[in-house]
Amino acid sequence: MPVRIPDDLPARAQLELENIFAMPAARAAHQDIRPLRIAVANLMPTKMVTETQLLRLLGNTSLQVDISFVRMGSHESKNTPTEHLDAFYEPLDRVLGESFDGLVITGAPVETLPFEEVDYWPEFCELMEWSRRRVWSTMHICWGAQAGLFWRYGIDKHPLEEKMFGLFRHRALDLKNPLLRGFDEVFLAPHSRHTELRREDIEAEPALTMLAVSEEAGAYLAASKDGREVYVTGHPEYDRLTLKAEYDRDVAKGLPIKVPANYFPGDDPRLPPLMTWRSHAHLLYANWLNYYVYQQTPYDLGELSKDLP
Repeated sequence: MPVRIPDDLPARAQLELENIFAMPAARAAHQDIRPLRIAVANLMPTKMVTETQLLRLLGNTSLQVDISFVRMGSHESKNTPTEHLDAFYEPLDRVLGESFDGLVITGAPVETLPFEEVDYWPEFCELMEWSRRRVWSTMHICWGAQAGLFWRYGIDKHPLEEKMFGLFRHRALDLKNPLLRGFDEVFLAPHSRHTELRREDIEAEPALTMLAVSEEAGAYLAASKDGREVYVTGHPEYDRLTLKAEYDRDVAKGLPIKVPANYFPGDDPRLPPLMTWRSHAHLLYANWLNYYVYQQTPYDLGELSKDLP
């Protein structure tokens, strides 16, 4: 089944090239089925790239998914054309009266700042409060995971001596958990961050379950015991060349950056990297949509806020 997106969204062309089923809104309107309503709070600077990456994962399941992109109205984007934002995004204050089956909160390049110093932090707190009342399950990615855990539980991030940058092996801790069904015991995922969440801090919170860790990259995947909160410290949605693009950018700027770990063959940045994390990325999102969204959310979203504590 498809992901339903606006007919003229630029990501559509790339998804079609990859044989990802993206249904035109007009065709979806004639189907007698309620699609899952998924909001994406896209905080990444390269919003159009992130759109394609996430739609690739959200669109590869047996479920029809209706996507709404949300932005922070208090933040001025410097890397995405205003015309694109106006055409495809709603400021947060315009969706606060709506309910959604699921929400994805992306990473953001603000992780070295204290949370309270992020220019849109008050609005982010409003997003979190809204999601608690009007969203069934939320997927938090990278900085989104750090900010979500800080807002909900007071779990703070910690600075790293050097950037966690590359492709790392992770160990699944509970393969019976719905999020990890079908996972291998060891799997790969990319990371790109200057701060970390510590496993012991997450495991000390009774409402949370640690689901996957890495000896090199630390805590990777955690979720609330009721499945309404999922936290991913890495970037499983990244494309084959995303880490390369970040590396090339920093080299061109003369910034101190190491070759991303375990990414290029022989750690040689002249060689094209292999895509070795795609299957687990798809599986993570499919499991979330199926087990924690589709099978639990009320059919009538108007009842959602009544059912949440």
